[in-house]
Amino acid sequence: MTATALLDACEPTTQPTSERSIELEERYGAHNYRPLDVVIERGEGVWLFDVEGRRYLDFLAAYSAVNQGHCHPKIVAALTEQAARLTLTSRAFRNDQLGPFCQELAALTGFARVLPMNTGAEAVETAIKAARKWAYRDKGVAEGEAEILTFEGNFHGRTTTLVSFSDDPQYRQGFGPFTPGFRVLPYGDARAVEAAIGPQTAAVLLEPIQGEAGIILPPEGFLRELRGICDRHRVLLLCDEIQSGLGRTGRLFAFEHEGIRPDGVVLGKALSGGLYPVSAFLADDELMSVFSPGDHGSTYGGNPLGCAVARKALAVLVEEGMIEASARQGAYLLERVRAIRSKHVKQVRGRGLWVAIELHRQAGGARRFCEALAQLGLLCKDTHGHVIRMAPPLTITRAEIDWAVERVEQVLRED
Repeated sequence: MTATALLDACEPTTQPTSERSIELEERYGAHNYRPLDVVIERGEGVWLFDVEGRRYLDFLAAYSAVNQGHCHPKIVAALTEQAARLTLTSRAFRNDQLGPFCQELAALTGFARVLPMNTGAEAVETAIKAARKWAYRDKGVAEGEAEILTFEGNFHGRTTTLVSFSDDPQYRQGFGPFTPGFRVLPYGDARAVEAAIGPQTAAVLLEPIQGEAGIILPPEGFLRELRGICDRHRVLLLCDEIQSGLGRTGRLFAFEHEGIRPDGVVLGKALSGGLYPVSAFLADDELMSVFSPGDHGSTYGGNPLGCAVARKALAVLVEEGMIEASARQGAYLLERVRAIRSKHVKQVRGRGLWVAIELHRQAGGARRFCEALAQLGLLCKDTHGHVIRMAPPLTITRAEIDWAVERVEQVLRED
């Protein structure tokens, strides 16, 4: 059958129903996700609308990619204006958006250099390559022997290298052989880190708060201890702030809560306000200078469309006070959720607008509660079986938080 015949065999373009959309996705799409059966058509601020017009409060924000709210008009305007002018040149040529993007991101974060990529996983891979080459060039580690220390419960992406140091069996099963050069340690255990460091250790890589693991906060002082250990042993400290950064925890970066500064930072998700894949690795001159022309790259990395979108996404984050709002509204959300009395709740934890409700095992899993919340117009996501995670856009109001918590309380109490 020709391509034309195949297209002709498809249904004519009509207003889809949720049922038909789900049927088509299940029939023709790969089954690598198990989403809630809500078919979203439109988003505005903290609200989402399905194909039948039902309204939902988004309490996930695409895993922090939509910190600035859905379809923020200023970011949308930047995208459409740039898309009409220039979208892609590759890095074979220069474009007028890359330089200003790098300057503005460097000025905001305090790091001297920016290496743009597209997805978060690519940015983490970039950090790994930088750390290894630094170890060989500057620390004198024997070629091919560099080791990076990581932590149990980590989630840095799903490339074959990144799942090589995951401790989640599902992320690894069937995908070996795995990339060597990593050691996985207990999260929050500074003594284990110091004991594991040897002459071949290049870096310590961690999420300052673990998102996919269930919004796990390390013990107070852990990041400060890591900074000291890395300094004493001449080891790089790399922070993955893909989910936790850009205001999610009430600070620009989650590592700022302990007053430290890592040697490299990985950003993604909210860097583009949810409109276009943009990520970046940030570091100072010494570390970033390991890259020479041809060492690393991406056809779309640093493209003018992505840079224009990211510039505006950063601008509205700062100019509209979203980081401060996250701290203020997040404290209120945490207080409200902690006040819920339910036999199912084991623990509530969080920082900024990033809150987790961990349920007792006998509650029957978090997914059924997320399904019940969706029926009430609130979209949350379960993780690791027994955790309901909540991460609304940073534009959420106190009244909207009250609306959401009333539904969470109803679901947790009525069962």
